This record gives sequence, C-alpha cells and structure tokens, in this order.
Amino acid sequence: MTERTVPTVAEPTALGPALRALRRRADLSQRELAAKAGVPKSTVARIESATADPRFGTVERLVRAAGGLLVIGASGDLAANALAPPEPVPRDGLRDEAGRRYPAHLDVWEVREPKDWPGAWWAEWYNLSPARWPRPLPLATYELNRTYRDRRRRTEWVREAVAVRRVTGGRVPATCWRFVAELPGGDLVGELRAHEQSPHLQWGGDEREWAREVVMDGVLVAAEHRRLGIGTRLVGAFLEEMTSSGIGIARAIAEHPGVNFLISCGFRQAGARPVALRLDRAVSAGRRPPR
Repeated sequence: MTERTVPTVAEPTALGPALRALRRRADLSQRELAAKAGVPKSTVARIESATADPRFGTVERLVRAAGGLLVIGASGDLAANALAPPEPVPRDGLRDEAGRRYPAHLDVWEVREPKDWPGAWWAEWYNLSPARWPRPLPLATYELNRTYRDRRRRTEWVREAVAVRRVTGGRVPATCWRFVAELPGGDLVGELRAHEQSPHLQWGGDEREWAREVVMDGVLVAAEHRRLGIGTRLVGAFLEEMTSSGIGIARAIAEHPGVNFLISCGFRQAGARPVALRLDRAVSAGRRPPR
C-alpha cells in the first residue's frame, strides 16, 4: 500500500494580531486606519479583539490601508513561499487597569519607578518615598507625541545597529590607536583615539625595563547619540585591545563629566582634575565653539 503524503501548510496567521502589527508598522491608530479604509472604527476594534467575522472586502481594504499585502494560497508550495507576517507588537500583553490593550501603534513600556513615567514630573528633582508621591504610578505608559516616538524608535535602532571597530593602516601610525562607532552604511557616530607612549624617554633607562603604556587622547560621541552606551563600547574595545597587545597601563586626562564617565569604565582618579585653559585669537570667519 502506497503511503499518502500530506502537504505541510504553514499555520494561519490570526487576523487580530496581524492587523495590530500592520497598524504599528504604519503608525496608525484604529481611528486613522478606519478613516483610510472607509470602515467604521468599531469594526477595526472588533476585528482586533476577535469579536467580529469580517467580510473579505473589509479585510482587504484594511490591509491595503495599512500598507500590507493580502496573500491567499491554496497549496503547500504557495504557503511556504508566502510573505512573512509583520513583526508582532512589542509588549502587546500589557493591559491597563480596566484590562484593555494599549494602542498598538504606540511604544508602550512598563512603569517600574517614577523615572519611567513622563507624568512623574517630580522624579528628576526630588527623592521622594512612595508614600509621598503626588500621584500613583500606572502599570504602563506611552507617548502620544509622534516626533518623540519616532526619535525614541530611532534611538533604539541606533543602540542595536551601531558597530565598533579599530581602524588600522593607511594614515594611522602603528603606535596610534583609533576606534570608530559606525551605523550601517558607514555613518560615523563615535570615535576614540589613543597613542602608545615610551616611559623610558621620560624617566631614562632601558626601554625593556619599562611596561608599555597607552594614553587615551579622547572619546567623542555625536550629541544626538549620547547616553546610548556608545562611549562605553568604544572604551571596552580599547581595553580589549590593550589586553591582547600585552599593555597593562592606560592613562587619560579628563574634565567633568568625562572624569565620572572614565571612572564608570574602570579607571581610577590618580590626581587632581586638570585646569581647563583656553587661548582665543581673532579669525576671519567660522562658527566659534561655546565658552
């Protein structure tokens, strides 16, 4: 008896979560999607909550309005070659006090302490005990401002996409170290420079009697990408290179807040903080840095 082969078909995608994911990708609220598709807002809500059995034409209009493509298959081959569903909505399991989902097109995050909640205006200036908080904290929150939302998503993408590498060869001398932090496409967002120094030239004696040292010249991160850990990653790559090169001493000169940053990376303060000096001369043109 010949064994019958049953084709394998991909699991069907639930319509409600798929529509919510499409809305998030298109950055549309339920009301905005309903207006674009020409259907009542209540229809979108009932489809996403799986309390409605919509007609095919309604689903097609909604998917197109959200920038999606509706694919119908009748065979295993077609199902295997179908387009991948959109990324699910992050933290879609969160609910408010009434048990309702949060808007899919917004970035929702849990509130664990006052600093997680934009409504906690007192969190930045006052160290209050929970009993003295002016308002109770919500379980989760989100940001309605689209500009802020786009900036937050861009920030998260930069944090994950940035890559750190050491630049060698070309015009970089062998005793000079240069590390760069780059985004896909080569956009430079951070840089660290250092150089090896020879203690025997300063203190005398045989070069072989002295341990090798390296001096960090500076760490620079683009202003719009600071506080994302890029500087810490640059210093981490620098310290790894020290270890692999057999160098055990690193020196740096910094001012506040650079001092605190280097201490957080493992440096220790070896002396008093330096005095910042400045010399200004007349120039014909060009934007002058702040004093």
